[in-house]
Amino acid sequence: MSDYMIRGIAAEGKIRAFAATTRDTVEEMRQRHNTSPVITAALGRLMTAGAMMGSMMKGQRDRLTLKINGDGPVQSLTVVADSAGNVKGFAQVPQVILHANAKGKLDVAGAVGLGVLTVTKDIGLREPYVGTSILTTSEIAEDLTYYFATSEQTPSSVALGVLMNRENTVRQAGGFILQLMPGVDDDTITRLEKRIGEIQSITSMLDSGMTPESILDYVLHDFGLEILDKTPVCFHCDCSKKKIEKAIVSLGRKDLESLIEEREPVEAHCDFCNTSYVFQVDEIESILERSK
Repeated sequence: MSDYMIRGIAAEGKIRAFAATTRDTVEEMRQRHNTSPVITAALGRLMTAGAMMGSMMKGQRDRLTLKINGDGPVQSLTVVADSAGNVKGFAQVPQVILHANAKGKLDVAGAVGLGVLTVTKDIGLREPYVGTSILTTSEIAEDLTYYFATSEQTPSSVALGVLMNRENTVRQAGGFILQLMPGVDDDTITRLEKRIGEIQSITSMLDSGMTPESILDYVLHDFGLEILDKTPVCFHCDCSKKKIEKAIVSLGRKDLESLIEEREPVEAHCDFCNTSYVFQVDEIESILERSK
């Protein structure tokens, strides 16, 4: 498998860890949405996090939605993931051009601006879980670290990165999430913080040839790392013309009749995969007939 993530534990279960490489997934998103480099980096980071966070859920039908609303030019980023490594996402404004930040890097924080992160988990209950937190840096990884600490009371370290080629294709993408479980001792926390502080950027680690396994081993080798499983990651949208048809049915008889009277094809668009579905007038008439 090209893109994948791994899940592991360390320190006798007191640390749980996730790591992923997502270059092909982010590149497919870039091609589908024609995102500019800074938006590719921003949305790619959020999609990588979504894939790993989705794997934290258990049910096959569980769904995770990450949404960032900011006052920057991108306006909003939306990602949906499941527990099997399928992830999709889109930016409200896919083309944003900004100068590099003070470190000479893509200015993700400038594209996102000040705002709010919303995490929605639909795990089959009557009401989904919804958690929100403010954007602390708008660099996404730090914002998710803050979210875990404040909304889920789980001390975490999140690293995310997207490295672009000169021709604006994706060179590397990936990340990791480390979380402290209840009962972890102060010595383990101190040692882990020190080790995390020594880490170079996630993209430089990937670009040097490191894999998710070797990245976690590098960080957690002294803590007795145990890899539990490995899951493919891919860009996947489950939209279809049949599903769009069901949405058209929900418009109601009056609206369907109005569409037919216009005698023009109806086009429906999926924001996540940038696919358009066209319904001819006779198809709308058939939908109306079947809805009686």
